[in-house]
Amino acid sequence: MTEQDQPAGTGTPGFPHDSAALTTWLTTLVRNREYGTLAELRRSRVRTNAHIRAGWYGGDDHRDLFERVAFLFAIYHQGHPAPSYGYGSLGTAARRIGDGIGRGPDNPGAQRLLDRVVASRRVPWRHLQHAITRLRSCEQPPPSWTTLTEDLIRWNDRKARIAYEWSVHFHTPPGTAGKRGTNP
Repeated sequence: MTEQDQPAGTGTPGFPHDSAALTTWLTTLVRNREYGTLAELRRSRVRTNAHIRAGWYGGDDHRDLFERVAFLFAIYHQGHPAPSYGYGSLGTAARRIGDGIGRGPDNPGAQRLLDRVVASRRVPWRHLQHAITRLRSCEQPPPSWTTLTEDLIRWNDRKARIAYEWSVHFHTPPGTAGKRGTNP
């Protein structure tokens, strides 16, 4: 591989990641009713062919992260006949967690869950799984799988401030999200 073949922004040669292609592949599994492959992805402790395939989309640097996002996708889609691409960030999705009494910031459980997610220095996989499970149980759309993947890749990038952005998205009052700039 020559220097020109390297992914932009990396100092080492490697296969670039493609989070949109991962989302497309995962939604195709649901659309084609490949329930066996989705079940394999839900086995988090065992590396299966499905995990390896999901890892391909992560390239050399993000293989494990892509396998874990595929696990979250499979958890959300268990028993769902139609794929959901999701929308927004995890903070936006967490606003949808709750019940008739309150959702998002008005729901103490959703508030505690988001607080645990954004307080983590490392990618908070266990809390992310809990958030995805809560969205599924509330019958609410997940975050955008492509955006979630890209956010998790940049989790430790201090300039990206992903945890902060998720908190802002969670606490932004409804109807004002389009009026706010993306910078704090």
